Amino acid sequence: MDCQKLAERLLPGKYPALSFYEEKYPPRALGRDAEVTRLAPSPTGFIHLGNLFVAIANERIAHQSGGVMYLRIEDTDDKRRVDGAVEAVKNALRYFSIRFDEGAEIGGDDTYAPWYQRQRAEIYRAFVKDLVARGKAYPCFCTEEELSALREAQTEAKKITGYYGEYARCRNLTEDEIYRNLDAGKPFVIRLKSEGNAEHKLSFRDEIKGDITVTENDQDVVILKSDGIPTYHFAHAIDDHFMRTTLVIRGEEWLASLPIHLELFSVLGFDRPRYGHNCSLMKQDGETRRKLSKRKDPELSLEFYRQEGYFPRAVRVYMLTLLNSNFEEWYRKNPEKPLEEFPFSVRKMGKSGALFDLDKLNDISKNELSCLSAEEMYAFLKEWADEYGSAEEKKYFENRDYLLKVLNLVMGTGGKKRRKDIMTARQSMTLLSYFFRKGNREDAYRTDAKTKDDILNAFLNTYDCNDDAQVWFSKLKEVASSLGFAAEMRDYKADPGAYKGSVSDVAEVLRIATTGRANTPDLWTVMRILGAEETKKRIREEIGT
Repeated sequence: MDCQKLAERLLPGKYPALSFYEEKYPPRALGRDAEVTRLAPSPTGFIHLGNLFVAIANERIAHQSGGVMYLRIEDTDDKRRVDGAVEAVKNALRYFSIRFDEGAEIGGDDTYAPWYQRQRAEIYRAFVKDLVARGKAYPCFCTEEELSALREAQTEAKKITGYYGEYARCRNLTEDEIYRNLDAGKPFVIRLKSEGNAEHKLSFRDEIKGDITVTENDQDVVILKSDGIPTYHFAHAIDDHFMRTTLVIRGEEWLASLPIHLELFSVLGFDRPRYGHNCSLMKQDGETRRKLSKRKDPELSLEFYRQEGYFPRAVRVYMLTLLNSNFEEWYRKNPEKPLEEFPFSVRKMGKSGALFDLDKLNDISKNELSCLSAEEMYAFLKEWADEYGSAEEKKYFENRDYLLKVLNLVMGTGGKKRRKDIMTARQSMTLLSYFFRKGNREDAYRTDAKTKDDILNAFLNTYDCNDDAQVWFSKLKEVASSLGFAAEMRDYKADPGAYKGSVSDVAEVLRIATTGRANTPDLWTVMRILGAEETKKRIREEIGT
């Protein structure tokens, strides 16, 4: 068969010599140990925790070695493309401090652009044409119905499914048969003519899992689809070579495709990058562990953490805890150091599934938020509210000085005793809400309506916003005593039957009246921040209600 003639028929037109691309995309001028890594998501609109897991590893490896990390968009499957997906990827990863040096919509050195695979179609076709010309690839005219029937027959015969060996129907078509199909206008794909044997095993050095053995590829995989766009497998090999990728850290689900990738690099004559397949993120489900699921687990989506308002550093700290076995100890000793100073190591990455524990992330988030100053907390909450807050919550930031006072009180940012039960921005905004509106009463009064009104009226008769905390509390005790409550806790504890309750019960009535809640920070300070007018207004609204 005249393979050169066939190549021209299948891919007509003049393509540059393959050496042209080697010159166009030269080796990067980087240090000897510098790593070039990448994140290469599909534009499906769903960016998940596994993407972040891999992104943090690739980002640390590249930048720690003085190398480059880039963003490539693998959009060969146009049917799955979602408008705005690339921007969603960028925004989600930017939120968690993933810094790309170059790539799709990033900028930077464009020597290795374009960064969208569909824009690189000419490069792929040039190499496909070369493979056909060398007898390493061939056209396949099988329809979807024929391929489906083939899979059913293989399943029934308990054979491995796929297009290989005796099942590769178009592999041995004669030249006349090929040209008759082409003349008839039959659609075709181009397949790799695999030279592998499934009975042979290959030894492979995985950068994370160590030495592993894989079965040699014997599948005649599609490398160019009928629309002239390559499959992922073929495109990634071309791109990783010409973008000069040195190390690919990816999920272990790609281990099944590794034999195909090894053969593609071999037949293309490229030095392949090193591969490391990191462990999957697992979840405890009853007595067993399973992979996090898009369908079952909302926490798999990165949008979940942004919508809830998890502090980005907290998520990054937890991911590093899962990625490197020695990170937790390092961070315990160096809590104030930049995370970039941690000596990340591929050798410390786990070989088996990492258990993702949302409760542990919540604990880390509580600790991280408790370390923020009022100014830092303000900035964090504002960024969250600008994107996810309600119209009402956005108004909280109209008076900066007022909100800083609230944060100092509610979060403890103004003192040594920091609050350590706050996990997210959403939770924080709920805790702050009573300083901006009275809202619904969240806790019920434990006194009867008449006693409640008597307490509120008596307090209003004595309240002076200029009183310091000591005078304010003295007046509160006088109100308590006048209405049959114990002014001193020791008296109440000594003879509880002699009183309606204690001064703390009186204070609780005032808390609920002013905030809607039975538990708040220091009530005198709450009233000081609310101001006399608002405090009195809220109390009056409660009298008789």
